[in-house]
Amino acid sequence: MLKRLATLGLVLGLTGVLAACGNNNATNVGSVGVDWTGNDIAVEAIPDPEVQGVVCHVAYFNRSLLDRLQQGNWFEDPSYSAVDCSASGPITVGDINLNRGGEEIFKQNRSLIWKSLRVSRIYDATNNALVYLAHARELQQGSGKMSLSVVPLNDSQVTWTRGAPQGIAGGVAPAQ
Repeated sequence: MLKRLATLGLVLGLTGVLAACGNNNATNVGSVGVDWTGNDIAVEAIPDPEVQGVVCHVAYFNRSLLDRLQQGNWFEDPSYSAVDCSASGPITVGDINLNRGGEEIFKQNRSLIWKSLRVSRIYDATNNALVYLAHARELQQGSGKMSLSVVPLNDSQVTWTRGAPQGIAGGVAPAQ
């Protein structure tokens, strides 16, 4: 009996640690319950730290304690996610990475150690747009589950703090 209580205590403690793992700059918008075991879909708002005026909303699956106990996979949430990004006002593009690999703007652990949900920003120079990619990163057996959102920068309300990249006609130069 004491051994069972100790095991349950460990599971509850580690589940609490998992729930607190990495949230970066996200704001909880809400959640929707999807079944009787307490599983839900969480929605968070993530402002792009280098692009003022762009906000991404990410939705992902959160497993309940009851579901974790039933499935036996206590320390991991599914990789499924969705992202949608939009302009919330005039856009000011800061010091962003213009390389093809882009840069990560959000990371949240989805397991105790090895799996994380990430949102990366990639600048599409040909189409003058910011591409946001939500995906899971795993230690092995990488996941093909992803979601994509694009914010076009072809508006006169787009300002580049360091000047628009070469060949971009629509960007407004910074005020000197």
